[in-house]
Amino acid sequence: MLFGDVSEELARRVVEALRRVTDIEPPAVLVRVSARSGVDYQCDLAMSLGKRLGKPPREIAADIALHLDVADLAEPPEIAGPGFLNFTLRSSWLEDRTTALNGDPRLGAVATPRPRRIAIDYSSPNVAKEMHAGHLRPTVIGDAIARLLRFAGHDVIPHNHLGDWGTPFGMLIEHLLDERPEGPYTIGDLNGFYQAARSKFEASEDFAPRSRERVVLLQSGDEETLSLWRHLVDESTRHFTQVYELLGIGLSSEDVYGESFYNPFLAAVVDDLTAAGLTEISDGAVCVFPDGFRNREGDPLPLIVRKRDGGYGYAATDLATLRYWTEQREVTDLLYVVGTPQAQHFAMVFAVCRAAGWLREEHRAEHIGFGSVLGEDGRAMKTRAGESVRLSDLLAEAVSHAAEVLEGRGDLSPGVREEVAPAIGIGAIKYADLSGDRERDYVFSWERMLSKNGNTSVYLQYAHARIRSVLAKADQDLADARILLGHPAERALALALARFPEAIGAATTGYLPHKLCTYLYETAVVFSRFYEQCPVLGAEGPGLRDSRLLLAELTAKTLALGLSLLGISTPGRL
Repeated sequence: MLFGDVSEELARRVVEALRRVTDIEPPAVLVRVSARSGVDYQCDLAMSLGKRLGKPPREIAADIALHLDVADLAEPPEIAGPGFLNFTLRSSWLEDRTTALNGDPRLGAVATPRPRRIAIDYSSPNVAKEMHAGHLRPTVIGDAIARLLRFAGHDVIPHNHLGDWGTPFGMLIEHLLDERPEGPYTIGDLNGFYQAARSKFEASEDFAPRSRERVVLLQSGDEETLSLWRHLVDESTRHFTQVYELLGIGLSSEDVYGESFYNPFLAAVVDDLTAAGLTEISDGAVCVFPDGFRNREGDPLPLIVRKRDGGYGYAATDLATLRYWTEQREVTDLLYVVGTPQAQHFAMVFAVCRAAGWLREEHRAEHIGFGSVLGEDGRAMKTRAGESVRLSDLLAEAVSHAAEVLEGRGDLSPGVREEVAPAIGIGAIKYADLSGDRERDYVFSWERMLSKNGNTSVYLQYAHARIRSVLAKADQDLADARILLGHPAERALALALARFPEAIGAATTGYLPHKLCTYLYETAVVFSRFYEQCPVLGAEGPGLRDSRLLLAELTAKTLALGLSLLGISTPGRL
């Protein structure tokens, strides 16, 4: 039975047919889902070949159709408009395909035959600071992409690039040594200490140079300084772990690679770049001027790898990070889930690494940018006091709002409501973040994200729970059931289920989780129409009840698997 992406299989067969027609090298062939009623897929290849072959596109389409071997999969293709090839899948093939899905835990999605070793950098909070609403997007998006890539069969290595080194820590440790507050310190304490240290750094003439001297002591391994620094890191890591556990994020302390980790490699980065003839001294700093990057005045833009005072900035750390992962960890791909404003910085880092030979032809490096989380006023999310919203407070509020939504459910016991509320609330936050194009800003709205209607996780979770309730009432062994497609709503649902691998491919290849969200929502809507038009428990006729129950079960499995790849759970009861 053919599993995998149906559109890719059709495209492969179109290419084979074209090669029987002409000896030209075919361009990339795309077979897309069709919006036309009665047509499942559409291909516009013939229209792109008209000039090259000197023939009308409809004639080229007719030649391709004549040599196309799709009889096992689709009806004979229809030539439409200026030269479209329209495909309608055979109902018998759809019946076989969906029936076979019953025994496949991957629901037709095939793992890549060419797995890659991928390092993905996401979340990246700062030590001694509480995670805030701004950390939500890199954490949730990065985790979803990591899940999708693993499901696709790749070797995925997450790394959490903590800000744990440099001047801020010299400043904070010097403040702690001045004040000697009683410990142990909580993350809230550290947040307050940092703000106080920042104020002293800006106002006191002697504190700033002492802070810089403390950085030198930290870098040279002074034990008192290191002891305090380790406490800051340990307490912060505990806080991060608590947030990740509440969010259901797959990052642990083993995935932490802070700036301090790369500190021993920074001098070698400068030495290698200098030996390669890539560095220049500009205003006392060691810089690289990668080709093609200029400011508004047209002057070359520098990437500063060592500052005038001998210190290193985050550009040097990013260069060392990439060098470490390609040369010592032998990864093939490097993904950075960082806000869109950093796009130029990463483009410059990648350009320097290519020039230095740390990024070669076999490597891929990509900045996965994203927009901001906005409040309902369209501005950056803030508390009423004008401060950043703490992420832990936001998540607690999500669970509280979800509990309120569930209060009206008299059929759920208080214990079940308490158990389910985190799945609903946290799922709502994550889905709201993932369901839109990641490159755009989005407005954070409790009312919208917790709605039982529309493209929300709550709608999908309720759809899944309703299906599970139907299946529990049926209490039917479906191991030997077979899909029968006699009603248009049955066929529409089977077609949606067959397209699961395409949704996974689109979400994974472009690092676009929203494409999977859209697919899951559309599938749930198609199931709702099927359920309204096709009696399930009351179905009559040989095998019809089992067929419809199996369609329902496959829908529930698809929703559960798809949401799990987004990091969202599906309670069995709602």
